[in-house]
Amino acid sequence: MTTIQPAKITKVLADSIAEEIGFEVGDAIISINGIKPRDLIDYQFLCADEILELEVLDTTGKTHHLEIEKDDDDDLGLEFATALFDGLIQCNNRCPFCFIDQQPPGKRTSLYLKDDDYRLSFLYGSYLTLTNLTAKEWQRIEQMRLSPLYVSVHSTEPDVRIRLLKNHRAGEILSQIRWFQERRLQIHAQVVVCPGINDGKYLEKTLQDLTSFYTGELPTVASVAVVPVGLTRFRPQKDELSPVTKEKAQEVICQVKLLCEKFRKKFGSSVVWLADEWFLIAGEELPTEAEYEEYPQIDNGVGSIRLFIKQFTETAKALLPPKIIHQRRLTWVVGNAVETAFKPLVQQLNTVEGLEVNMQSLCSDYWGQNISVTGLLTGHDLLLNLKGQDLGEGILLPMVMLKHGELVFLDDMTVEEVSQQLNVNIFPVAGVEELINTCIRG
Repeated sequence: MTTIQPAKITKVLADSIAEEIGFEVGDAIISINGIKPRDLIDYQFLCADEILELEVLDTTGKTHHLEIEKDDDDDLGLEFATALFDGLIQCNNRCPFCFIDQQPPGKRTSLYLKDDDYRLSFLYGSYLTLTNLTAKEWQRIEQMRLSPLYVSVHSTEPDVRIRLLKNHRAGEILSQIRWFQERRLQIHAQVVVCPGINDGKYLEKTLQDLTSFYTGELPTVASVAVVPVGLTRFRPQKDELSPVTKEKAQEVICQVKLLCEKFRKKFGSSVVWLADEWFLIAGEELPTEAEYEEYPQIDNGVGSIRLFIKQFTETAKALLPPKIIHQRRLTWVVGNAVETAFKPLVQQLNTVEGLEVNMQSLCSDYWGQNISVTGLLTGHDLLLNLKGQDLGEGILLPMVMLKHGELVFLDDMTVEEVSQQLNVNIFPVAGVEELINTCIRG
């Protein structure tokens, strides 16, 4: 049985109830109204009450009992070291395309943790396979109405899904989706296409099966993302996988577009969307903004480039001045997959008198990929490509390259290490507004 650890506090928000009471970073919540929260979901559910009895462990190891009276929708204003207080539900599948297994040995332990946790799916939109859930967890999903969840389907053909996940329970996917349907709970699905395994007729059947659940006021399958398999040079030998070629990408785009035309006529929505990478690999134009509808799969790389361009154009119109007083020259580092799409953005930045931004679009030597998305570039790639170059005042570094909440690349190099070796400032930027403000204000 997994032990529930006290929920360790990493941040107390200013002007919050917690700050007023005197909570400090390092304190930990043991129980709320006599219940030990398993995770952030329990914490949020328990804190919805108007009267809270808290058992708190302070940094000296002393236990305190507090009673708090508040409005039922008031947040305490606490953030925690982790969303899971009882440990991660780990994955027992052996998917050959799993990114965790395509990393080099010898890196930090956290990089090799394979999760298949429905709580992270509910809280953050991470994908799970449903094969690792116990009866108790299925019951909790139903009781707490944890919806939507994000599910890696890959194929609805039992034998094909079992082959991909290397798990005999993988063939139950359609009955599991019907379980969600019977309880009026939703999922967002993804299909990672592995050429020669789940493409062609299997891909068509999978998409037809999934869209058959797009019915009623609350569709069980709310959206589907079709994603190309990503392979690195560290992947296991004899993994039976083939990379997605330009020709294969063009074939899949054509196949899915034809199906989406039928879905739009039938449902009034595409329901299924292709990840941006398909178009980058195929060398084809990205779909128009309207085709992405409400961007339901934005975190899966579906429409993220188009949305970034839209946000950039709108924000630049509001923020970019005609000129800046102190001249600035900067280098914006991106994956070479977005080079063509982002060229007009660089031109827009360079209309500002006194500002010069040069784009460096890199592939990832570290992962062994000819075409790379920005989020997979590493410290190694920056050093290999940028050492000895005149990078100006500094590098504009998209935060998607870094581990969440840390200034560390996927290859374990820190931003500080790369900055020192390149002898240049590095400015990590998250989102369009921060990118533009860093350019014009420093």
